[in-house]
Amino acid sequence: MPESGIVKYLVRLKFEVDGVVERADVIGAIFGQTEGLFGPEMNLNELQKSWKVGRIEINLESKNDKTKGEVIVPMSTDIGTAALIAAAVESVDKVGPCSARFNLSAIEDVRATKRKQIVDRAKLIVRDWSSKTSSEGENVLKDVTESTKRARVINYGIENLPAGPGVYSSDLVYLVEGRADVVLFLRAGIENVVALEGTSVPDSIIELGKKKRLIAVLDGDRGGDLIEKELAQVVRVEKVLRAPAGKEVEDLTPIDVINMLRAEKIEVGPGGARRERAQERPQERPPDEQDEPVVVKTRELYPSLNGTLEAILLDAGLQEVGRFPISELVQKMENSSGAHFLVFDGIVTQRLVESATKVGVKGIIGHRTGELGNIPDDVRIGTFRDLGLE
Repeated sequence: MPESGIVKYLVRLKFEVDGVVERADVIGAIFGQTEGLFGPEMNLNELQKSWKVGRIEINLESKNDKTKGEVIVPMSTDIGTAALIAAAVESVDKVGPCSARFNLSAIEDVRATKRKQIVDRAKLIVRDWSSKTSSEGENVLKDVTESTKRARVINYGIENLPAGPGVYSSDLVYLVEGRADVVLFLRAGIENVVALEGTSVPDSIIELGKKKRLIAVLDGDRGGDLIEKELAQVVRVEKVLRAPAGKEVEDLTPIDVINMLRAEKIEVGPGGARRERAQERPQERPPDEQDEPVVVKTRELYPSLNGTLEAILLDAGLQEVGRFPISELVQKMENSSGAHFLVFDGIVTQRLVESATKVGVKGIIGHRTGELGNIPDDVRIGTFRDLGLE
């Protein structure tokens, strides 16, 4: 691996080929059959050029007209990209003319080894210090240590997801990407948190979303983008907060996390619990009295719209001018005419607001709102909860 690339993960895959092949054959099959699956920026050649993938190692042995071995792919990307590459290599089904099978055996976090070394060294330092020193400082350290033990990482759901104990008692739960993010939230005194542990949304999280309010706090990278899209399709999330571009949540400090939440009008409550401030954000303006007709219409549409992941466009007279999946919303809206209101089973995002206002939409009502910037004064934004529908 070049010096400019810091290895984060080792993707390990076992393979078996029905024939005798060489290392070069296996490499050629991997590069050839994964090329173009996810666009040019995700090709292994491009990832190697940008130091995100290191030199791929192939260990193999041929016996009885079969070849077995292991592929090791060092990566300096986020976990989402590492998982995509692992899945892509698993899709390779031929090496040369021979049938082949590739299966992921592990994605190793290289940083875990370094963390263990640091922790082990810290233990030695503390042990050496405590053997030589007896002072009031020891009592202070004990108090600090005991306070950190009050909130430990627990397992949640059938998938044993890393979580804080507040996931059970709080009506608001934060969704983060991994165990390290849960630990960070606990250090910040936030116990109502649970990790997704991958790009696929676990069943336990889908069920949790039916009972509690959810706010996602995701990495500012491609992996975070993928998870945000996945969440939008299968679970209702009230807000999606992102770490700064290129950064992971685990790179932040506890103070950074608290400031991020406060910037979104979410305050610290007793015991580390969070609650959203009662006042609205200035940009979010639910329909008022002059919008009463569209409120009535929304209440009529809600039973047939809720849970469908669909959007409905209404003209100024509240007649439907289009109904389609929210995955096609932006494209369909840009090609529509006469749209005045948008009511949909999804999250109101800044991109959606910009697209809607370009075609003359003056009112948007959805399940939740994401991170919104400036909104034109003549555009109203509301949620089903504002209308008492949830």
